[in-house]
Amino acid sequence: MKRVQIDLEFIFRASPAMLYKFFTEPSNLVRWFCEEVDINGTSFAFMWSGSEELAEMVESEENERIRFKWEDADDEEEYLEYRMYKSPLTGETILEITDFCDDDEVDDQKQFWEEQAKSLRSAIGG
Repeated sequence: MKRVQIDLEFIFRASPAMLYKFFTEPSNLVRWFCEEVDINGTSFAFMWSGSEELAEMVESEENERIRFKWEDADDEEEYLEYRMYKSPLTGETILEITDFCDDDEVDDQKQFWEEQAKSLRSAIGG
């Protein structure tokens, strides 16, 4: 099965600094992304329904970008990345998400991220 990159974009009223906290702090991650998370340095253990997924934070620019590599990824080139910046025209914060999935799961993965973005928007209040 071929793996493909998907790129999504969402608009938030919260600042990039606020969004960044929701990708890096355990108390915020459990509000929108996972049921539990254990962070040890740059290692993140995300838990969903008793299943654990391990990721390494491989790049981070505070309030701008964070990139994770999943420990069990089949391809070394795959990652999960969140980029956030202020739109110069509207002043709103743009969140760009890059993820990878099987080519027959693109629609499901996009729907997953749309639901996650709704949860994130609700958690942030913007």
